[in-house]
Amino acid sequence: MSTKDYLLLTGLAAIWGGSFLFMRIASPVLGPVLTTDLRVIIASIVLFAWLRITRTPGLWREQWRHYLLAGVIMSAFPYLCFAYAALHIPAGYSAILNSSSPMFGAIFGAIWLGETMTPRKVAGLLIGMAGVTLISLRGAVMFDDSFLPAVLACLIAAASYGVSGVYLKKFVHGPGPVAIATGSQSMAGLVLLGPALLAPVPGTLTLPVAGAVVALAVLCTAVALIGYFKLFARVGPTNAITVTFLLPPFGMLWGFLFLGEAITLKMLGGCALIIAGTLMATGFKFPRRPPGDMRPSSTDGAH
Repeated sequence: MSTKDYLLLTGLAAIWGGSFLFMRIASPVLGPVLTTDLRVIIASIVLFAWLRITRTPGLWREQWRHYLLAGVIMSAFPYLCFAYAALHIPAGYSAILNSSSPMFGAIFGAIWLGETMTPRKVAGLLIGMAGVTLISLRGAVMFDDSFLPAVLACLIAAASYGVSGVYLKKFVHGPGPVAIATGSQSMAGLVLLGPALLAPVPGTLTLPVAGAVVALAVLCTAVALIGYFKLFARVGPTNAITVTFLLPPFGMLWGFLFLGEAITLKMLGGCALIIAGTLMATGFKFPRRPPGDMRPSSTDGAH
């Protein structure tokens, strides 16, 4: 990869790591449902404008059913789970647990795509599970009874990302990745619109909260997805997926700097185990030389 690619990769990790910070700011005030719905609606508007500017066909009539299902499993459901978790656990915890999504992708790929589960992959899954267990244990930072449900919500969200990657590989063909992102965000906004209108709003909207929502939607969703797919097209899936492994350090860093959240040895150890296990479970190998011209074959690995 070139220096420009490395900068883009690091920038994306910093942006996506910031999404957990913005959810920690917005969810306690607006509630998880409204926070998530505003995120996907605003993001879909930006992405739709991008499609128009680039004159990319959306293939709405042909693909709307896939967009609907992808919107639920790739956007609405996992975003909602993370927004709920943001009420109860630090941003760094959510970012660390999110990094297990490629590991879930390996599991579902073996189940539904017939991908081989080698001893190395099985060992990686066990190591990743050990990291999740370490993160889930109560440590120096005390949490209430909502701690474990919040951890479970993050794992369900990560699993949902794994399912969505397999689904897109198996069933969705034709539209480009940005079109899929636009369609899925739009459908997620429609699905959540009714619940968002009915859900209670715990607090009062302030300028910082509004700024967090806009940053979450525009920067951490729309702009990040566009940037990710550009990187995907330039360096290929193996290199692009490394952004997932860079999220936890930034999630912990932003939570520490802006919310005063603690970074514990247990978090660092669990993070190391999850990332190591994911690398093994996905069969990831760092390239020995810069790749040639590689084009995206799916949207797997985008979060």
